[in-house]
Amino acid sequence: MAEQRTPILEVRDISKHFGTVIALNGVSMSLYAGEVMCLLGDNGAGKSTLIKTLSGVHKPSSGEYLFEGRPVDFDSPRDALDAGIATVYQDLAMIPLMSISRNFFMGSEPTTRLGPMKFFDVNKANHIAREELAKMGIDVRDPDQPVGTLSGGERQSVAIARAVYFGAKVLILDEPTSALGVKQAGTVLRYVAQARARGIGVIFITHNPHHAYPIGNRFTILKRGRTLGTFTKTELSREEMIHMMSGGDELERLEHELREFEDDQAVNELREGVHEENQTPLKPEVIQRSAEIDEADEI
Repeated sequence: MAEQRTPILEVRDISKHFGTVIALNGVSMSLYAGEVMCLLGDNGAGKSTLIKTLSGVHKPSSGEYLFEGRPVDFDSPRDALDAGIATVYQDLAMIPLMSISRNFFMGSEPTTRLGPMKFFDVNKANHIAREELAKMGIDVRDPDQPVGTLSGGERQSVAIARAVYFGAKVLILDEPTSALGVKQAGTVLRYVAQARARGIGVIFITHNPHHAYPIGNRFTILKRGRTLGTFTKTELSREEMIHMMSGGDELERLEHELREFEDDQAVNELREGVHEENQTPLKPEVIQRSAEIDEADEI
């Protein structure tokens, strides 16, 4: 069904160069409304560069960028935001000592007039912030409380609810669960599912397949600035995903190196886990694509 629709966001053979450094090389991916596309890859795979390109921070060096079926060329993150592409970075762009409602409306504050003067409309801001967070399943006791008093998961919910309220059609989440515990990570995944249910296309960036697999509809895997492919759950198991992200050759080398510490019980347990992970068979097309990337890197 998804293939018969026009992607809300699509990049085709996107590349990004910083001088002689090639951060992205021929990356292609698409996102449909009402789905979660998980963008996975190890550190240094190019995830951050890609989302900064999608959000208007960087201009691509080559390739096509389409939004709602039309080519776009954003000059700034404000242009992307105005088009409906909201990005929530790891730092959440929040001020801990300011209230929840002030953070919710930062840069777009509702105002009220008193003669020729304009003032921040606290009552309206508190009412809207409480209402929008309630839609995400968060019961805020006092919108005037500092946002720094919230848990990490709750702060993520404020950032997501803010993006949804201001009309985001695409929500890009940069490692939203990386610094959270198990319970808080589960809470954030629930908010992501709610955003998807409201018809928003979500790009969920992570290097943790255990967080991506339960929530994702499709998965694009990056390796050294290139894509290994895009897969659905029927095409890719969790174990295959882990294997593709870590790289079979790297796991084999690690397993061999750990054999030097046969007398260390903790290392042996680690080696056995690596060995088990390394036994996951990869699809032939993935093996070929990974080999092409490795060969290109050597050149």
